[in-house]
Amino acid sequence: MLVTALTDAIVDVYGEWARDLVSIRLAGVPAGRFAQGGKAVDTNASVILGVRADVFDRPDAAQITAHLGTALTDAITRVVGDDLRTGTMVELVASPPERTFVGGALSV
Repeated sequence: MLVTALTDAIVDVYGEWARDLVSIRLAGVPAGRFAQGGKAVDTNASVILGVRADVFDRPDAAQITAHLGTALTDAITRVVGDDLRTGTMVELVASPPERTFVGGALSV
């Protein structure tokens, strides 16, 4: 259910064309094993989304990334419960075109 909700959230932001490009890997991090600024952080859910760096160069980048962060958080809390919202972290990680590969080939 979580994979479907996350995929649908991304498609809601970018459009149906993006569905086949969405890859999701769920990896748990045990309590006490996630830190920020040198201190353990108690997160309930964490999503790291790799995106092409160009998404941050668009004129509407602030709106797109805000919409994406909200959509992913909403998707997670719909599945696992809204009581986890405050501990849910979404991180958008940019990858420049020269470091983005699809099917083993550089995707410029």
